[in-house]
Amino acid sequence: MSRITMIAATLLVAPNILQAQRPTSMAGRSTVYSPNAAIATSQPLATAAGLDVLRQGGNAIDAAVAAAAVLSVTEPHMTGIGGDMFALVWLAKEQKLVALNASGRAGSLMTRETLLARGFQSGSQQGVMSVTVPGALAGWDMLVRTYGRRTLAQALVPAITYARDGFPVSPIIAAQWANETAFLRHDSSATATFLPGGRAPKAGEWFRNPDYAHTLQMIADSGTGVFYGGSIGQRIVARLTALNGFVTLDDLRKNAPNWVTPISVPFRGYRVWELPPNNQGIAALEMLRILEPYDLKAMGHNSPAYLHHLIEAKKLAYADLDRFVGDADHLDMPAERMLTDQFIAERRRHLDPAHAQERVDPGELRTKSETIYLTVADADGNMVSFINSLYDLFGSGIVVPGTGFALHNRGAGFALTPGLPNTVAPGKRPFHTLIPGFVTHTVNGRDEAYMSFGLMGGGVQAQGHVQFLLNYFLFGMDVQAAIDAPRFRHYDGQRVALEAPIGDGVRAALSAMGHVIIEQPTVSFGGAQAIVRLPRGFAAGSDPRKDGMAAGY
Repeated sequence: MSRITMIAATLLVAPNILQAQRPTSMAGRSTVYSPNAAIATSQPLATAAGLDVLRQGGNAIDAAVAAAAVLSVTEPHMTGIGGDMFALVWLAKEQKLVALNASGRAGSLMTRETLLARGFQSGSQQGVMSVTVPGALAGWDMLVRTYGRRTLAQALVPAITYARDGFPVSPIIAAQWANETAFLRHDSSATATFLPGGRAPKAGEWFRNPDYAHTLQMIADSGTGVFYGGSIGQRIVARLTALNGFVTLDDLRKNAPNWVTPISVPFRGYRVWELPPNNQGIAALEMLRILEPYDLKAMGHNSPAYLHHLIEAKKLAYADLDRFVGDADHLDMPAERMLTDQFIAERRRHLDPAHAQERVDPGELRTKSETIYLTVADADGNMVSFINSLYDLFGSGIVVPGTGFALHNRGAGFALTPGLPNTVAPGKRPFHTLIPGFVTHTVNGRDEAYMSFGLMGGGVQAQGHVQFLLNYFLFGMDVQAAIDAPRFRHYDGQRVALEAPIGDGVRAALSAMGHVIIEQPTVSFGGAQAIVRLPRGFAAGSDPRKDGMAAGY
């Protein structure tokens, strides 16, 4: 048995992992308290791999990349090197928060006219028309090269081991995987890779991906250039070209992640941080600002009035996403302006406290998705908020023969409406649902890290961020209970889904206000992970809606 496997098997009974004094979570999980370091991911083997890195002297950045790589093996329908990633990183020595945008761009052959002629469908497109340049691998490499203590090759070792030797598939992942059987059969290589014996692996059954092990080993041996223009990239482009795709070898060679300035708003004595466009993090900040004057606590947690105000604030913020958010080089409204008092006050005037609005227009112009989220904190105080995705389950559904991973369908995030920041064009970054979050506070006159958090699930992410933050800061839930608490997810118009613990009385009252209550599976409400920095040590939580776990030492 490998060291990583032994850690995974013993984490829950390790004597130096202290449990919360009171089990406040609806699912029976306790917050995990640890004296030195902590990690929370959506799959136990990834948590174990990251913890092993921390124990062996790696820092939070090294552990995050190692865990992300393992998740690309154990949750291949959610994430991988065929997708994109973003990260917020707190650098303890510099007392500074930095942000990495590692989202890829549209291929140089992807034009609005071509997509229109071929029947492209924004938001739901899969297949070759949806494939853009995958940026995740370059992001992993940038993180460890800039701030890690280990090499990318070292970070990939646990993932290579699990892909080569196999692992038992966990229950929630197995169920989601099985639901994609028909979709995977559209591509012969996807079928061969992810449906061994003609079906998805069941919970507890072992799955091996030797092709992916070989791919990762090539990257470990030769560097990321083998993907971005080298032999792996050449195979990707050849396959996409045969399917009439839009990505060229030169597009892969030109791919580069970049460090960006995170954006923030004050919140109840703290400061909440998100990445700027091209992702939807600004919607979470806008929601928090719209809700500032309301006495949400007096309304009561998940009461009809409380949920109504959050849902209506969500509609306003997301209408602005559709109009103003896209590639940062093509914005006609600076992100910061969407958070000003003047803009927020105008948006707030449209919130009707008694009636659900069916249609919400964006503010005035004055100048589906599947993902993994993980977070790590190390003994030096570094913290990483990390998110990586293929967009939809198994992304585009295209697996290049012999590579072992699916290419994402992030191009589905583009709009075809002309004149928008997110209107598709060659070389543009598409609108992204991926948003890692972070919270700081001021201690003795200087900013310090307080919380690293995030929530996967496409369009639920920004509205999920707000619900989690209110659970924790406004209603005083511990970090695990704040994750576990039942959520809403607004879709469009007046349609909103509520998790089952929200009772019939609340549903009836919301319906009377004009909301249309719909039913959705648990996966639709996302999966969160969070770590809180304590005066000594850390507190961590992991969402029971996923297979994951939080751990520390």
